[in-house]
Amino acid sequence: MEIVNSREALLVRNSELAQSRFSDAKLSLSSFDDVNMQGSTFSNTNLADASFIDVNLSNVSIKDANLTGMKINDMLVSELIRVYEKHSTGK
Repeated sequence: MEIVNSREALLVRNSELAQSRFSDAKLSLSSFDDVNMQGSTFSNTNLADASFIDVNLSNVSIKDANLTGMKINDMLVSELIRVYEKHSTGK
C-alpha cells in the first residue's frame, strides 16, 4: 500500500507493517504504544521534544546526534558524557 500526499491522521491497530518505509513524512505529535520497531533505522529524523517511556533501548547506537538538553532518568546526557570522559582520561 502506498500513501502519497495524504493529510489525514491514521489509526493503525493490530497490524503487521514490518519493513515499512516512511520518507519525508510529518509524524509530529504521533503516539506509538506497544509498538515493535526492533531493527529499525532512523536517519535525518527530528525527535526533538519526544518522550520515551518504558522503552527497550538495548544495543541502540546513536551517532552524530544533537544531544542538547537530552535527559535519561532526569540526568543530562551531556553531563554524563563529560563525567565519563573526565574519568576515562584521568583528567
